[in-house]
Amino acid sequence: MSETPMSRTPVAFTEQDHAERMTRAARDAADAGLSGLLVTPGPDLVWLCGYRPTALTERLTLLVLVPESEPRLLVPALERPEAEAAPGAGALRLSEWRDGQDPYAAAAGLLRPGGHYGVSDATWSLHLLGLQEALPLTTYRALSTALPMLRAVKDDHEVARLTAAGAAADATYEAILSVRFAGRRETDVAADLAHLLRRHGHSQVDFTVVGSGPNGANPHHEAGERTIEDGDMVVLDFGGLKDGYGSDTTRTVHVGEPTDEERAVHDIVRQAQQAAFEAVRPGVPCEEIDRVARTVIEYAGYGEYFIHRTGHGIGVTTHEPPYLVQGEQRPLVPGMCFSIEPGIYLPGRFGVRIEDIVTCTETGGRRLNGTPHEMAVVT
Repeated sequence: MSETPMSRTPVAFTEQDHAERMTRAARDAADAGLSGLLVTPGPDLVWLCGYRPTALTERLTLLVLVPESEPRLLVPALERPEAEAAPGAGALRLSEWRDGQDPYAAAAGLLRPGGHYGVSDATWSLHLLGLQEALPLTTYRALSTALPMLRAVKDDHEVARLTAAGAAADATYEAILSVRFAGRRETDVAADLAHLLRRHGHSQVDFTVVGSGPNGANPHHEAGERTIEDGDMVVLDFGGLKDGYGSDTTRTVHVGEPTDEERAVHDIVRQAQQAAFEAVRPGVPCEEIDRVARTVIEYAGYGEYFIHRTGHGIGVTTHEPPYLVQGEQRPLVPGMCFSIEPGIYLPGRFGVRIEDIVTCTETGGRRLNGTPHEMAVVT
């Protein structure tokens, strides 16, 4: 049997990979006018040094990245063995604090009084307030505003993991088409999607949107108790994490034969998605991809019913920068990976959305999802 991206064992991230990420992050912090970065458990910590504490407790864990200095990771003493086993542990210096000691005094010794630090969005207020008390002249800025593109450009191994996650989501969609829809609740189909994602290698399911009939007009409708009926349009939006990287795809199916209007609306969304994809190339502002998709829908007379941004980045989380939205003028860069997901939502009637994950290459865009965009008819 031939090997597919979905079945391939991912290349492990090495100590060198993590060292390069931490060095680049510290350099980017300096370029942004920051004294350094402070990172607590969450996606940034995993991406930077590979450390994911088994248990998230009130005990302070803090990665300190300062330009021209060795990365430092402060951990509770009882969790040091776990931290030492992290893939990037050899590229940093570990220090510890023990129960009964003041962890914020220990952290203060690693920082510059009066410095201006970027702090990861996942930092608990408990810890930020403790640091502020220990260093009252030090200021902080959220990483999502200070360095929004920190994780935006993926290397080849990251793109390979996203490709495998996309293939697993595709396999999930292909399998769900053979499931009966009519007469079952949205939650039943959502449970099928979650089961299929896990069967195809996902360790984490983040969302399984099943919006049938009028519920499809709510872009973030959560699967509910509504019974799906013959004649319903059904929006299926699902994804999660496989080998630490995200999937996210949307297809809109129809129970039984659709009306001419339903086919027409679906085709408009399909054209908008295709036009936006064809606009992807290095140097194009993120907002231009949104503009292209929106123009197609507006020209068809449905502009007021496209009520969200065209896309979002994806990586170690399923939603992250870059965002394809009006006002985001940052240019696309090879290695960026993001969704393209225009939609039309007719209140009280139905909705349509088509979504692929796309990576920007040196010559244009490459889809990480490959299932057909044509509307599938289900039973």
